[in-house]
Amino acid sequence: MDIRERVLNATNITEFQRKVYLEILSIPCGKTISYKELGNRIGCNCPQAIGQALKRNPFAPDVPCHRVIASDGSIGGFFGHKTGEMIKRKAKMLEEEQKNKI
Repeated sequence: MDIRERVLNATNITEFQRKVYLEILSIPCGKTISYKELGNRIGCNCPQAIGQALKRNPFAPDVPCHRVIASDGSIGGFFGHKTGEMIKRKAKMLEEEQKNKI
């Protein structure tokens, strides 16, 4: 079962989370999207709710939540963290994807 099917068939997530995760799957490798733009795409004007869905992403890294960044272009959060090793990890993942287009 591919990741899209896994998200569609998951019973341990809300419909809102499902919308968020499915939309994230459309972000190409090496590209990013802001929490706000992601919200616009799914019809949700609440970046904080999107952040909470990403924090609870049970499909990471297959659903690449690290590709979602703040509107000002900064890293934003990562699994509930705003600083420290997790943010360094997110930055490294984005850097590697940009460099390698993996």
